[in-house]
Amino acid sequence: MNEGTAVPHTFPQLLERAQQLLASPGRSILGITGAPGAGKTTLAEALHHELTADGQSARCALFSMDGFHFANAVLRARGIRDRKGAVDTFDVEGFVSLLRAVQDQPGADGPSSIFAPEFDRALDESIGSAIEIRKQTPLIIVEGNYLLHDADGWERVATFLTESWFVAPAEALRKERLINRHETFGLSPEAAEDWALGTDQRNADLVATTRPRATLVLSIGTIPPILRPPVDDRPTNHEPTGNHPAHHDTETSPQ
Repeated sequence: MNEGTAVPHTFPQLLERAQQLLASPGRSILGITGAPGAGKTTLAEALHHELTADGQSARCALFSMDGFHFANAVLRARGIRDRKGAVDTFDVEGFVSLLRAVQDQPGADGPSSIFAPEFDRALDESIGSAIEIRKQTPLIIVEGNYLLHDADGWERVATFLTESWFVAPAEALRKERLINRHETFGLSPEAAEDWALGTDQRNADLVATTRPRATLVLSIGTIPPILRPPVDDRPTNHEPTGNHPAHHDTETSPQ
């Protein structure tokens, strides 16, 4: 554990640390967490991209806590659709079950493949069995807001993590990213600011309390961009909620 002070790191330094985990005996599970807009998804995707380059896809797998969003129909039935993205709008039991299966998979009786869900921003829903995790893969990266939350069943998550990294950019920068992201997804400047300083900030305040539990608290400079396919242009029926598609960490240059 640490005192929660962010230590500046370059991407090559973090990549080297991830490579050390990959080279360790057995399977390692690296958790990357932080508040909305911190850059955790960008960092996780960049690490996965580098570690699986040159056709070495079996070296590392990546999945997100976001795949365990409750379906919108469930959220509506519970009356919490307008808070989608809050800690109680995820299937923590399913998430913990997957982490346990991932931890146990390399054993003699483990399955050759396990499949994780993936959150589809265009649909604003999760898609099951979208990400394959192979038995021989030595490093699994998982990212999400609440990996180090210590209540409501989430306290079990940290027990599966070999290391946990808390991404902590300057607050002004993090909020600026969120506002810009929401505008990119079609919100007016006023609505984007309401999103960032309302539901997002309430979630960020909770995530901030988990910071001292991380193995490493870091700030980071530029991350190499990853070429992404065009944004899916399928029609959507998004409602104005705390989990507007723009709320997921997709910035390309966290500072």
